[in-house]
Amino acid sequence: MDAISLAQCKLTVVKGPTRGKEYVLSGDVIRVGKSDENDLVLPEETVSRVHLEILRDTKGYLLRDLHSTNGTFLDGAEIREAYIRAGSVITVGNVQLKFQPFEERIDVAPSSRESLGELVGRSQGMREVFGLIERVAPTEATILVEGEAGAGKDAAARVAHAHSKRQGGPFVAVDCRGPAGQAIESELFGHEKGAFPGAHTARQGAFELAQGGTLYLDEIGELPMDVQPKLLRVLEQRELKRAGGNRTIKVDVRVIASSRRNLQRETERGRFRDDLFFRLCGVTVRLPPLRERREDIPLIVAQVRARREERGHPLELDAAGEAALAAHDWPGNVRELCAVLERGMPVSAGGAAALGEAAPDPEFDPRKSYRQNKDRFERGFESRYLRWLLGRAEGNISRAAREADMDRKYLHKLLKKHNIVT
Repeated sequence: MDAISLAQCKLTVVKGPTRGKEYVLSGDVIRVGKSDENDLVLPEETVSRVHLEILRDTKGYLLRDLHSTNGTFLDGAEIREAYIRAGSVITVGNVQLKFQPFEERIDVAPSSRESLGELVGRSQGMREVFGLIERVAPTEATILVEGEAGAGKDAAARVAHAHSKRQGGPFVAVDCRGPAGQAIESELFGHEKGAFPGAHTARQGAFELAQGGTLYLDEIGELPMDVQPKLLRVLEQRELKRAGGNRTIKVDVRVIASSRRNLQRETERGRFRDDLFFRLCGVTVRLPPLRERREDIPLIVAQVRARREERGHPLELDAAGEAALAAHDWPGNVRELCAVLERGMPVSAGGAAALGEAAPDPEFDPRKSYRQNKDRFERGFESRYLRWLLGRAEGNISRAAREADMDRKYLHKLLKKHNIVT
């Protein structure tokens, strides 16, 4: 049985009307004040509406006064910003709070399930993933999903949202590989009319659209370096201003990010901000590649078969075909397997050759690194899949998006990325 640790802190009232009351709080940013929008509400006249915040960072817990009327005091000294020690006393108006950080140990056992939402698997690796999601999803912890392209990171994020306390709220996905510069900032944070050339109308960003729900940042490792501090600022302050706007907008979202890259290694190489990585990696869920869980292939086949039968298109697959599927390495993982099955091609005794046709080995370039060769292969798979998908849907974007269980807007981005004209 594995275990994970969730950072939390306890604030105990040592002076005030509710003396002795304890508040156990989690999250990277904790706000205290008399307004209901705070994580800890102190309905006292001497406390400002939003009085202070406690921010967890790489050094510990940072206490910040948020321009309160009566000030914030740490161990008797008035502060604007200071790190808190365990046992310190924070004075908020006429209320005093004793601060104690701690880590809650959560034991995570492999789940007994063979499916969790869209995810299926009976392998040890997948049942460990199910067990981790079951325990972490109901918390407010930020989740980082790691895994190769096509391993099911998007599905894992949706499952975590569906098992969270925010399941009734929206699930909004942003592909960080797509737009760059002003476009990705607009997608994340929104813009006002006239903020930049082409901004003919005001637009809500993903943070606003995900209010009260979950924001999924797909392939966060591809986010441009100049945008990373802006994202960090929103995550820490839980508020934003649209491009070209002056109004401060409060945001309440749970963030789930994914990456096919090892973000820890990327931070060491200076390609990703370490403070943003710290903010995103509350709990890490690692999805195993399909070649390491071949015993799950029959379950995935059954899942696709059921979908096809619902549409009146049964799957033709005999014992030899199943053996061919099990023997294939699936460099595109679950996405590639599903694409082969969805295209309706019979897989039988000649299955291995057919699969080779469906996903031909690329010609590797000895001058390029492993990652560069791999990225080129994945781009080729995406392009083939999109052309096949559009052919099935007879060029109808809405129908193609429905059949691929993909957001229509995201499909448009992929088509634009690969210069596929409809």
